[in-house]
Amino acid sequence: MRPEASRLFASMRFLIPRNNFWLKRLCVLFAFILMDYGVTLALCKTPAEEGNLFARSFMEVYGIPLGLTLFDFIANFPIYMLLCLNSRFINLPPRLSRIAESLVDLTFAWFIAGLHFNGAASWFWFVPDVLRQASGAFLYLLIILIVSLKKP
Repeated sequence: MRPEASRLFASMRFLIPRNNFWLKRLCVLFAFILMDYGVTLALCKTPAEEGNLFARSFMEVYGIPLGLTLFDFIANFPIYMLLCLNSRFINLPPRLSRIAESLVDLTFAWFIAGLHFNGAASWFWFVPDVLRQASGAFLYLLIILIVSLKKP
């Protein structure tokens, strides 16, 4: 194998989380993100219907499918990279790790899963935003609890 190719493959290992804990969280988070993406793509007929101003501007410039895809990729790629790098470089003691993981889960539940659930459900569930976001956060925490309790 050529040296350039081996260096490329060696650097690509940072694109996959090192342990199962972070991989499970990434899968659950991206399920919420993909749900928001799919519902918006299916139900959005004009960019003016999109509530997120940044997504709307991408949709106005590039069209609905490409604009939404670009926006979601640009907005969520840093989250993915942060989790992948975090899984490789941060090793905390077990007691501190449990506290940090709980704080990370609460943050992800409200600001990522809850926000995307709110965005997806806003197309068909007409309740206040806070209720939709809290429902998404609760659903994320419930899924993570079930996945975490399951022994591999």
